[in-house]
Amino acid sequence: MSDFSDQYWTSRDGLKLHYRDYPGRQDRPPLVCLPGLTRNVRDFERLARRLAGEWRVLCPEMRGRGESAYSKDSVTYNPLQYVNDVTALFEQAEVTRFAAVGTSLGGLMTLLFAAGSPDLLAGALLNDIGPEIEPAGLERIGSYVGQARSFPTWMHAARALEESQGGAYPDFAVSDWLDLAKRVMTVGSNGRIVFDYDMKIAEPFKVPGGAAPPNLWPTLAGLQGKPVLLIRGALSDVLSAETFARMQQELPQAEAVTLPRVGHAPTLDEPEAAAAIDRWLAKLG
Repeated sequence: MSDFSDQYWTSRDGLKLHYRDYPGRQDRPPLVCLPGLTRNVRDFERLARRLAGEWRVLCPEMRGRGESAYSKDSVTYNPLQYVNDVTALFEQAEVTRFAAVGTSLGGLMTLLFAAGSPDLLAGALLNDIGPEIEPAGLERIGSYVGQARSFPTWMHAARALEESQGGAYPDFAVSDWLDLAKRVMTVGSNGRIVFDYDMKIAEPFKVPGGAAPPNLWPTLAGLQGKPVLLIRGALSDVLSAETFARMQQELPQAEAVTLPRVGHAPTLDEPEAAAAIDRWLAKLG
C-alpha cells in the first residue's frame, strides 16, 4: 500500500495538474514542497516519507512536469503562473495556511507567496535560493535545460547527469547518480529514457529576466517573524555567500545552514540538512 495518494487539481486556465498527498496531523499546517525548474514530485520522496504522519506533506508538480499536463503556450512556464496554479490547488484542497519547502525555483515561488499572500505562510525553508541569482549559475542551468536528450539505459542516463552536474555533488557514488536519474527522468514512449518535463519550459527561462522576477529583496518582508530556515550548498553557483549573508541580516530570526561539499541544489537528505529541518519544524509546531 502506498504511503501517499495521487491527486489532481485544475489550473485556472484548465490544465489538469498532479500532486502527491502524504497524510499527517491535521492540527498543523501542511508542508508544501515546491521543486526546482526541471524537477517533479519524486524530488521530495525521501523527505516526505520521513515527515509524513507527523506532518501532512503536499508535493505539487508544476505544469509541464511529471504527470501534470503540458501547456500549449510556453509563455505560461514562469514563476508567477506557477504561484497562480498552486493558489488554485489551495482553494480546491481547502488549504488556508502552509509551510513552504522551496528548492531553487520553488524558493522563488515561496518569495512570491511571501510578497503576495504572507498570511498564507506559516514558515518557509529556502533551499539554495535567494533574492539574487548568480549569473554563472543561470548560465550553467540554461546550458542543459530543454535539451531533448535520451538514453538507452539508466546507467547511460546517470553518467550523463554526472557529466553535467558532477561539480555540485562531488561525493556522489554511482548509486546516487542512478537515484537522481530516476528522480528527474522517465521511460519515454519509445522505450528510451528521457527527462520528465516539457522541453518548452526552457523558452521563457532563456529570455533575459525570464528565469526570475526582478528585485526580490522586498519579498523578504513577508517572512519577518516567521520560522525560516535558509540552506546553502557551500559549492553553489546559484546562491552566493554574500547574498546568503545579507538574507541572514534581513531575517534575523532565521537559522542559516551551509552544507559542505554540495552545490546547487542540496537534496535535503544530507544529515546536517535533516537536523536543521527538524529544528525548523519544532518552531512551526
